[in-house]
Amino acid sequence: MTLTTVNPALLDTQAQYNGFKNRIINGAMVIDQRNAGASVSITTDAKNYVMDRFWAYDSTDGVFSLQQVTDAPAGFVNSAKITITTADASVGADQYAGFSQLTEGFNTSDFAWGTASAATVTMSFWVKSSLTGTFGGSLRNNAADRSYPFTYTISSANTWEQKSITIVGDTSGTWLTTTGIGIRINWSIADGSNRVGTAGAWAGANYAGATGQTQIISTLNATWQVTGVQLEKGSTATAFDYRPYGTELALCQRYYFKVNPASGSHYGSGLNNDTNSGFFTIPFPSTMRTSPTALEQTGTAANYSIFRAGDIPACTSVPTFESATPQVAMIKFTSAGNLTAGQACIGRSSNSAGFLAWSAEL
Repeated sequence: MTLTTVNPALLDTQAQYNGFKNRIINGAMVIDQRNAGASVSITTDAKNYVMDRFWAYDSTDGVFSLQQVTDAPAGFVNSAKITITTADASVGADQYAGFSQLTEGFNTSDFAWGTASAATVTMSFWVKSSLTGTFGGSLRNNAADRSYPFTYTISSANTWEQKSITIVGDTSGTWLTTTGIGIRINWSIADGSNRVGTAGAWAGANYAGATGQTQIISTLNATWQVTGVQLEKGSTATAFDYRPYGTELALCQRYYFKVNPASGSHYGSGLNNDTNSGFFTIPFPSTMRTSPTALEQTGTAANYSIFRAGDIPACTSVPTFESATPQVAMIKFTSAGNLTAGQACIGRSSNSAGFLAWSAEL
């Protein structure tokens, strides 16, 4: 493993567009469809998504919050900020907490990991913490039976520092190259002794962090922030690949799409199935990774209504999932027996709190 500070000559902060040099999506933490900057408390060992494509998990006895904030180094606007709200001073051997992104296999297939042609890659990022010392993380395959623990050093508290880690590609193991998980990228917030390994070498084990790393979760009110995350082919970190906002949003919407219209605006058009229900189709702005299998909404019927000829009946229950393909979803709105079967209708928001969302996350 090579750990260096990036050459300042490479830190050109002018916008540039280099296609898909950077395999990380939303590496500048600018897209937050789910929470719009609101803080989320991470208390479970689950995929708790906050900023798009990034999620956090926690199986320790501690708790931390995760939030998109506007504190960032020069050239960036946002960062992801973790704050320890309940400390765990003694992390168990099998306990863990972290911050992660899962790349889609299609997006890293040219790395050719698992073959003799495995490419060397470099991961770079800006980091800031109230703590100093050696911190850890790892790259793993889908099966989590191949892992590369890494370390990085934070020298000054509460100061943005850029880190670069060069990784010789793995010639062993199975690395997915289609719509499954290509690479699991993880920054450790805490990992017990059974979850850490020697930094700088590939291992046939499920290591999420590195031996000797700082356990961030052990310090109450400790903070850790990251932005400018880039994963690219080659042995040198280059300037951050600033993609247009619309391009970045479309990349995120392959995995999650949320429509949150203003009061009185429309979700989609459809047809009344009977006197109680209308079915509506909503095209996705980007082809999703796979067909969504559920619908997210506010859980309050009062946020939704049906626009039909002559009036706007209120919904008596929240919209429900009917079907979806990677390109379009069908949803059902229910009213109180005041619709006309076969009549055209429009799904409508009754207030700005109403939203509909679909997930195709890895």
